[in-house]
Amino acid sequence: MPTMEEFIVGMPKAELHVHLEGTLEPSLHRKLAARNSINIPATSDNVSGNSNGYLFHDLTSFLAVYYPNMEVLLTAEDFFDLAFAYLSKAYSQNVVHAEMFFDPQAHTSRGVSFSTVITGFRQAIVKAERELGMSASLIMCFLRDMDPGFAMATLTEALPYKDWIVGVGLDSDERDNPPSKFASVFARAKKEGWLVTCHCDIDQPNSIAHIRQVLRDIGVDRIDHGTNIVEDETLVQLVKERGIGLTCCPVSNSVVTNDFKGREIVQLLRQGVKVTINSDDPAYFRGYMNENMMKMAKDADVTKGELIRLQKNAFEISWISERKKEKFIELLEKHAANT
Repeated sequence: MPTMEEFIVGMPKAELHVHLEGTLEPSLHRKLAARNSINIPATSDNVSGNSNGYLFHDLTSFLAVYYPNMEVLLTAEDFFDLAFAYLSKAYSQNVVHAEMFFDPQAHTSRGVSFSTVITGFRQAIVKAERELGMSASLIMCFLRDMDPGFAMATLTEALPYKDWIVGVGLDSDERDNPPSKFASVFARAKKEGWLVTCHCDIDQPNSIAHIRQVLRDIGVDRIDHGTNIVEDETLVQLVKERGIGLTCCPVSNSVVTNDFKGREIVQLLRQGVKVTINSDDPAYFRGYMNENMMKMAKDADVTKGELIRLQKNAFEISWISERKKEKFIELLEKHAANT
């Protein structure tokens, strides 16, 4: 009988909530800085003493480290290296499909072209599909603490690359930046045929109001984080009726707040909501897919069957063809039957 860790390691997985910029490990950060002749301190307030992790204690301090670190990303080769490093790591943890967020405005606002960003990412996906047999796609996020006009301009700039982008999302600092601020941008995205998701970060001011906006006004296909929905049974019933999934991230939850929200995730799972487990910004929160699944196994009242259900949810709400879904779910069910 395999241990719980062996059971999780061998499980085929889908990751639906990972920020490519959040996979920038300190070692790669230093490598790219050297390549691009960018001076960064050997140790600083942003990097822990052993240089294996970044220092922050909440969402605000995380963002204060996160965005400046992106300055080492300048060329298509840099973006390729970032994405392929993540895809290789995910492959080593038996992730068979990944839908990856990227923040073009964080790069175009500092002079890097949209084409440079997406070309590098796309090349990494093609290589991962060809050499690793992985399935992967891109979700373009708008930065909610920037102007909606900039988001609309970014959407327009992305149109020539429409086939490389499966959907659009909304991330960054949620305070005073409700989803409704970007309603017209998402309406245009839908007209262009893109699927839509939005971050509704945990325990933020107006969490429930924002979840209500994305469900009733914007009409999202998924919600990222969103576990505060347990506070409103009407909204819980709404996501169940619509089959809308939540992409939850227990390890990052435990860093940016006082609780990893395991109880809420399990509660929603047992109510029939399509909750999933993901890594968010694994280079910063020190946990990729296996570590997040282990967090649920160790610290939440969850069974092996429920861990399988969490991954089945992920495949079911993923933005891939029905044929691919059936293939991956069959792999998952074989794993469950053999262990």
